[in-house]
Amino acid sequence: MSIQPLPIFERDADANFRTLETDADRYAKLKAPTSIVVRGGRMKWIAEYPYDGGAKPGCGTKLIAKTHRGTELVEMLTTVCSNSGCSKSVSRQEVLEYIENSGGRDYPFHQEGRVIRVATAEDVAQWNAIQSEAAALGPAAKEILHSSGLGMKFVAVEPLFGGESLTIFYLSEERIDFRELLKVLAARFTTRIELRQVGARDEARLVADYEKCGQHCCCKNFLKVLKPISMKSAKLQKATLDPMKISGRCGRLMCCLRYEDETYETLSKRMPKAKSRVETPDGFGTVIEARILVQLVLVRLESNNHEFAYPVEDIKVVPKPDDPKISE
Repeated sequence: MSIQPLPIFERDADANFRTLETDADRYAKLKAPTSIVVRGGRMKWIAEYPYDGGAKPGCGTKLIAKTHRGTELVEMLTTVCSNSGCSKSVSRQEVLEYIENSGGRDYPFHQEGRVIRVATAEDVAQWNAIQSEAAALGPAAKEILHSSGLGMKFVAVEPLFGGESLTIFYLSEERIDFRELLKVLAARFTTRIELRQVGARDEARLVADYEKCGQHCCCKNFLKVLKPISMKSAKLQKATLDPMKISGRCGRLMCCLRYEDETYETLSKRMPKAKSRVETPDGFGTVIEARILVQLVLVRLESNNHEFAYPVEDIKVVPKPDDPKISE
Protein backbone atom coordinates (compact mmCIF):
# COMPACT_ATOMS: atom_id res chain seq x y z
CA MET A 1 0.00 0.00 0.00
CA SER A 2 1.42 3.35 -1.05
CA ILE A 3 1.59 6.24 1.39
CA GLN A 4 -0.30 9.31 0.27
CA PRO A 5 1.16 12.62 1.49
CA LEU A 6 -1.28 14.85 3.31
CA PRO A 7 -1.22 18.39 1.91
CA ILE A 8 -1.53 20.03 5.31
CA PHE A 9 1.54 18.20 6.64
CA GLU A 10 3.49 18.89 3.47
CA ARG A 11 2.70 22.58 3.81
CA ASP A 12 3.79 22.67 7.44
CA ALA A 13 7.07 21.03 6.47
CA ASP A 14 7.71 23.73 3.88
CA ALA A 15 9.73 26.57 5.43
CA ASN A 16 8.06 29.07 3.10
CA PHE A 17 4.74 28.53 4.87
CA ARG A 18 6.04 28.66 8.43
CA THR A 19 5.25 31.69 10.53
CA LEU A 20 8.14 34.01 11.07
CA GLU A 21 6.80 35.09 14.47
CA THR A 22 8.95 33.86 17.33
CA ASP A 23 8.01 33.21 20.95
CA ALA A 24 9.71 36.49 21.83
CA ASP A 25 7.51 38.31 19.33
CA ARG A 26 4.36 36.76 20.76
CA TYR A 27 5.47 37.59 24.32
CA ALA A 28 6.12 41.20 23.33
CA LYS A 29 2.50 41.56 22.21
CA LEU A 30 1.15 40.51 25.59
CA LYS A 31 0.03 43.11 28.08
CA ALA A 32 1.04 42.92 31.71
CA PRO A 33 -1.96 41.96 33.90
CA THR A 34 -3.44 44.55 36.22
CA SER A 35 -5.09 42.08 38.62
CA ILE A 36 -3.86 38.62 39.62
CA VAL A 37 -5.49 35.72 41.48
CA VAL A 38 -2.99 33.96 43.75
CA ARG A 39 -2.87 31.05 46.20
CA GLY A 40 -0.81 31.06 49.36
CA GLY A 41 -0.28 29.78 52.87
CA ARG A 42 -0.47 26.30 54.37
CA MET A 43 -4.26 26.55 54.18
CA LYS A 44 -4.01 27.48 50.48
CA TRP A 45 -6.25 30.54 50.73
CA ILE A 46 -7.12 32.43 47.53
CA ALA A 47 -6.74 36.15 46.93
CA GLU A 48 -7.04 38.73 44.17
CA TYR A 49 -4.44 41.49 44.26
CA PRO A 50 -3.68 44.47 42.01
CA TYR A 51 -0.43 44.38 40.05
CA ASP A 52 1.36 47.37 38.56
CA GLY A 53 4.63 45.78 37.49
CA GLY A 54 6.00 45.58 33.98
CA ALA A 55 6.70 41.82 34.00
CA LYS A 56 4.18 39.43 32.43
CA PRO A 57 3.90 36.45 34.81
CA GLY A 58 2.07 33.30 33.79
CA CYS A 59 0.07 30.69 35.68
CA GLY A 60 2.22 28.98 38.31
CA THR A 61 4.67 31.88 38.63
CA LYS A 62 5.91 32.55 42.16
CA LEU A 63 5.23 36.10 43.33
CA ILE A 64 6.11 38.22 46.35
CA ALA A 65 2.93 39.80 47.71
CA LYS A 66 1.85 41.97 50.62
CA THR A 67 -1.06 39.94 51.98
CA HIS A 68 -3.52 40.27 54.85
CA ARG A 69 -0.91 38.55 57.06
CA GLY A 70 2.37 40.09 55.90
CA THR A 71 4.92 39.62 53.13
CA GLU A 72 4.48 36.19 51.55
CA LEU A 73 5.61 34.11 48.61
CA VAL A 74 2.47 33.10 46.70
CA GLU A 75 1.62 31.29 43.48
CA MET A 76 -0.18 32.89 40.55
CA LEU A 77 -3.33 31.04 39.47
CA THR A 78 -4.73 33.31 36.77
CA THR A 79 -5.37 36.92 35.80
CA VAL A 80 -8.58 38.89 36.26
CA CYS A 81 -8.43 41.19 33.27
CA SER A 82 -8.98 41.30 29.53
CA ASN A 83 -5.42 40.19 28.85
CA SER A 84 -5.93 38.49 25.50
CA GLY A 85 -2.55 36.81 25.72
CA CYS A 86 -3.56 34.62 28.67
CA SER A 87 -5.89 31.80 27.67
CA LYS A 88 -6.66 31.09 31.34
CA SER A 89 -7.67 34.64 32.19
CA VAL A 90 -11.08 34.89 33.84
CA SER A 91 -13.50 37.73 34.40
CA ARG A 92 -14.26 39.15 37.83
CA GLN A 93 -17.83 37.88 37.45
CA GLU A 94 -16.52 34.34 36.95
CA VAL A 95 -14.41 34.66 40.09
CA LEU A 96 -17.38 35.87 42.15
CA GLU A 97 -19.65 33.12 40.80
CA TYR A 98 -17.04 30.48 41.61
CA ILE A 99 -16.69 31.76 45.17
CA GLU A 100 -20.47 31.86 45.64
CA ASN A 101 -20.84 28.28 44.39
CA SER A 102 -17.90 27.05 46.46
CA GLY A 103 -18.95 28.26 49.90
CA GLY A 104 -19.87 31.93 49.67
CA ARG A 105 -18.86 33.84 52.79
CA ASP A 106 -17.03 30.79 54.16
CA TYR A 107 -14.69 30.69 51.16
CA PRO A 108 -11.17 31.89 52.16
CA PHE A 109 -10.94 34.74 49.63
CA HIS A 110 -9.01 37.95 50.31
CA GLN A 111 -8.49 41.26 48.53
CA GLU A 112 -6.50 43.21 51.14
CA GLY A 113 -3.04 43.38 49.65
CA ARG A 114 -1.04 43.74 46.46
CA VAL A 115 1.52 41.91 44.34
CA ILE A 116 4.93 43.49 44.90
CA ARG A 117 6.94 41.71 42.22
CA VAL A 118 7.76 38.44 40.54
CA ALA A 119 9.85 36.23 42.83
CA THR A 120 13.49 35.77 41.86
CA ALA A 121 15.58 32.62 42.18
CA GLU A 122 17.11 34.16 45.31
CA ASP A 123 13.63 34.69 46.77
CA VAL A 124 12.71 31.05 46.20
CA ALA A 125 15.99 29.86 47.74
CA GLN A 126 15.44 32.16 50.73
CA TRP A 127 11.88 30.84 51.16
CA ASN A 128 13.11 27.24 51.10
CA ALA A 129 15.62 28.10 53.81
CA ILE A 130 12.92 29.81 55.91
CA GLN A 131 10.69 26.73 55.64
CA SER A 132 13.55 24.45 56.69
CA GLU A 133 14.26 26.62 59.71
CA ALA A 134 10.57 26.64 60.66
CA ALA A 135 10.37 22.85 60.37
CA ALA A 136 13.30 22.61 62.77
CA LEU A 137 11.31 24.69 65.28
CA GLY A 138 8.46 22.17 65.23
CA PRO A 139 9.79 19.80 67.94
CA ALA A 140 10.44 22.72 70.31
CA ALA A 141 6.96 24.14 69.74
CA LYS A 142 5.45 20.69 70.24
CA GLU A 143 7.28 20.27 73.55
CA ILE A 144 6.17 23.69 74.83
CA LEU A 145 2.52 23.01 73.95
CA HIS A 146 2.67 19.58 75.58
CA SER A 147 4.29 20.86 78.78
CA SER A 148 1.73 23.68 79.10
CA GLY A 149 -0.86 21.16 80.29
CA LEU A 150 -3.59 22.91 78.30
CA GLY A 151 -4.47 19.85 76.23
CA MET A 152 -3.16 21.33 72.98
CA LYS A 153 -1.94 18.95 70.27
CA PHE A 154 0.74 20.42 68.01
CA VAL A 155 -0.07 20.16 64.29
CA ALA A 156 2.24 22.38 62.23
CA VAL A 157 4.14 25.66 62.07
CA GLU A 158 3.96 28.22 59.29
CA PRO A 159 6.43 31.07 58.82
CA LEU A 160 6.03 34.13 56.60
CA PHE A 161 8.51 35.19 53.95
CA GLY A 162 8.89 38.60 55.57
CA GLY A 163 9.33 37.13 59.07
CA GLU A 164 6.44 39.17 60.52
CA SER A 165 5.07 36.22 62.49
CA LEU A 166 5.12 32.49 63.09
CA THR A 167 1.78 30.65 63.08
CA ILE A 168 1.46 27.53 65.21
CA PHE A 169 -1.52 25.31 64.41
CA TYR A 170 -2.88 23.19 67.23
CA LEU A 171 -5.74 20.76 67.78
CA SER A 172 -7.98 21.06 70.82
CA GLU A 173 -11.51 20.00 71.68
CA GLU A 174 -12.33 23.24 73.51
CA ARG A 175 -11.37 26.90 73.56
CA ILE A 176 -8.23 27.67 75.53
CA ASP A 177 -6.90 30.76 77.27
CA PHE A 178 -3.31 30.70 76.03
CA ARG A 179 -2.22 34.27 76.83
CA GLU A 180 0.56 33.13 79.17
CA LEU A 181 1.62 30.46 76.69
CA LEU A 182 1.99 33.11 73.99
CA LYS A 183 4.55 34.94 76.12
CA VAL A 184 6.58 31.75 76.53
CA LEU A 185 6.50 31.01 72.80
CA ALA A 186 7.37 34.60 71.83
CA ALA A 187 10.35 34.57 74.18
CA ARG A 188 11.52 31.21 72.82
CA PHE A 189 11.23 32.04 69.11
CA THR A 190 11.81 35.83 69.31
CA THR A 191 9.00 36.73 66.91
CA ARG A 192 5.30 37.43 67.00
CA ILE A 193 3.42 34.17 67.55
CA GLU A 194 -0.07 33.40 66.32
CA LEU A 195 -1.76 30.34 67.77
CA ARG A 196 -4.49 29.01 65.51
CA GLN A 197 -6.90 26.30 66.59
CA VAL A 198 -7.95 23.80 63.91
CA GLY A 199 -10.29 20.83 63.77
CA ALA A 200 -9.59 17.25 62.71
CA ARG A 201 -10.36 17.97 59.06
CA ASP A 202 -8.09 21.01 58.94
CA GLU A 203 -5.37 18.93 60.59
CA ALA A 204 -5.59 16.51 57.67
CA ARG A 205 -5.42 19.45 55.27
CA LEU A 206 -2.16 20.57 56.89
CA VAL A 207 -0.29 17.29 57.32
CA ALA A 208 -1.97 14.52 55.29
CA ASP A 209 -0.84 13.44 51.85
CA TYR A 210 -2.66 10.71 49.91
CA GLU A 211 -6.05 9.08 50.33
CA LYS A 212 -7.27 5.55 49.62
CA CYS A 213 -8.02 6.51 46.00
CA GLY A 214 -4.35 7.28 45.35
CA GLN A 215 -4.97 11.00 44.92
CA HIS A 216 -3.98 13.85 47.22
CA CYS A 217 -6.52 14.45 49.98
CA CYS A 218 -9.28 16.67 48.59
CA CYS A 219 -8.99 19.03 51.56
CA LYS A 220 -5.29 19.49 50.87
CA ASN A 221 -5.60 19.69 47.10
CA PHE A 222 -8.58 21.87 46.21
CA LEU A 223 -11.38 21.93 48.79
CA LYS A 224 -11.51 25.24 50.62
CA VAL A 225 -14.82 24.92 52.50
CA LEU A 226 -15.24 21.63 54.37
CA LYS A 227 -18.97 21.07 54.62
CA PRO A 228 -20.53 18.50 56.99
CA ILE A 229 -21.20 14.98 55.72
CA SER A 230 -23.76 12.58 57.17
CA MET A 231 -24.06 8.81 57.13
CA LYS A 232 -27.22 9.32 55.08
CA SER A 233 -25.03 10.03 52.05
CA ALA A 234 -23.22 6.71 52.43
CA LYS A 235 -26.51 4.83 52.80
CA LEU A 236 -28.03 6.55 49.78
CA GLN A 237 -25.00 5.75 47.62
CA LYS A 238 -25.01 2.19 48.96
CA ALA A 239 -21.41 2.54 50.08
CA THR A 240 -20.10 0.26 52.78
CA LEU A 241 -21.13 1.38 56.25
CA ASP A 242 -17.83 0.24 57.75
CA PRO A 243 -16.45 3.46 59.30
CA MET A 244 -12.88 2.38 58.59
CA LYS A 245 -13.57 2.18 54.85
CA ILE A 246 -15.51 5.41 54.37
CA SER A 247 -13.51 7.62 56.74
CA GLY A 248 -10.70 9.86 55.55
CA ARG A 249 -7.34 10.71 57.05
CA CYS A 250 -9.09 13.00 59.53
CA GLY A 251 -11.20 10.14 60.91
CA ARG A 252 -14.41 11.75 59.61
CA LEU A 253 -16.57 10.65 56.68
CA MET A 254 -14.75 11.25 53.40
CA CYS A 255 -15.51 14.55 51.66
CA CYS A 256 -16.00 12.81 48.32
CA LEU A 257 -19.30 11.37 49.57
CA ARG A 258 -20.75 14.83 48.92
CA TYR A 259 -19.70 14.98 45.28
CA GLU A 260 -22.45 12.73 43.93
CA ASP A 261 -24.92 13.28 46.75
CA GLU A 262 -27.11 15.71 44.80
CA THR A 263 -27.18 13.39 41.78
CA TYR A 264 -28.17 10.43 43.94
CA GLU A 265 -30.86 12.51 45.65
CA THR A 266 -32.37 13.49 42.28
CA LEU A 267 -32.19 10.01 40.75
CA SER A 268 -33.47 8.25 43.87
CA LYS A 269 -36.76 10.17 43.71
CA ARG A 270 -37.67 8.21 40.57
CA MET A 271 -37.01 4.81 42.14
CA PRO A 272 -39.66 2.69 43.90
CA LYS A 273 -39.01 1.62 47.47
CA ALA A 274 -37.93 -1.89 48.36
CA LYS A 275 -40.80 -4.39 48.82
CA SER A 276 -43.10 -2.24 46.69
CA ARG A 277 -45.46 -4.09 44.32
CA VAL A 278 -44.89 -3.09 40.71
CA GLU A 279 -46.21 -3.91 37.28
CA THR A 280 -43.56 -4.88 34.73
CA PRO A 281 -43.72 -5.91 31.05
CA ASP A 282 -43.61 -9.51 32.32
CA GLY A 283 -46.28 -9.18 34.98
CA PHE A 284 -46.53 -8.15 38.61
CA GLY A 285 -43.70 -8.46 41.08
CA THR A 286 -41.97 -7.15 44.20
CA VAL A 287 -39.05 -4.73 44.23
CA ILE A 288 -35.91 -6.35 45.60
CA GLU A 289 -33.40 -3.59 44.98
CA ALA A 290 -33.17 -0.22 43.26
CA ARG A 291 -29.92 0.53 41.45
CA ILE A 292 -29.92 4.31 41.45
CA LEU A 293 -27.08 5.26 39.12
CA VAL A 294 -28.09 2.93 36.27
CA GLN A 295 -31.81 3.52 36.98
CA LEU A 296 -32.60 -0.20 37.07
CA VAL A 297 -35.02 -1.93 39.42
CA LEU A 298 -34.52 -5.55 40.44
CA VAL A 299 -37.94 -7.24 40.64
CA ARG A 300 -39.00 -10.73 41.76
CA LEU A 301 -41.92 -11.78 39.59
CA GLU A 302 -45.01 -13.26 41.24
CA SER A 303 -45.64 -15.69 38.40
CA ASN A 304 -42.41 -17.70 38.54
CA ASN A 305 -40.37 -16.19 41.40
CA HIS A 306 -37.58 -15.23 38.98
CA GLU A 307 -35.65 -11.99 39.40
CA PHE A 308 -35.19 -9.53 36.54
CA ALA A 309 -33.85 -5.99 36.26
CA TYR A 310 -36.04 -3.43 34.49
CA PRO A 311 -35.48 0.21 33.55
CA VAL A 312 -37.44 2.42 35.92
CA GLU A 313 -39.43 3.76 32.94
CA ASP A 314 -40.83 0.27 32.26
CA ILE A 315 -42.40 -0.34 35.66
CA LYS A 316 -45.29 1.15 37.57
CA VAL A 317 -45.96 0.98 41.30
CA VAL A 318 -49.32 -0.65 42.06
CA PRO A 319 -51.14 -1.37 45.36
CA LYS A 320 -50.58 -4.72 47.05
CA PRO A 321 -53.50 -7.22 46.99
CA ASP A 322 -54.30 -6.56 50.66
CA ASP A 323 -54.05 -2.77 50.25
CA PRO A 324 -57.36 -1.04 51.22
CA LYS A 325 -56.96 1.22 48.18
CA ILE A 326 -57.84 -1.69 45.89
CA SER A 327 -61.39 -1.91 47.25
CA GLU A 328 -62.04 1.82 46.93
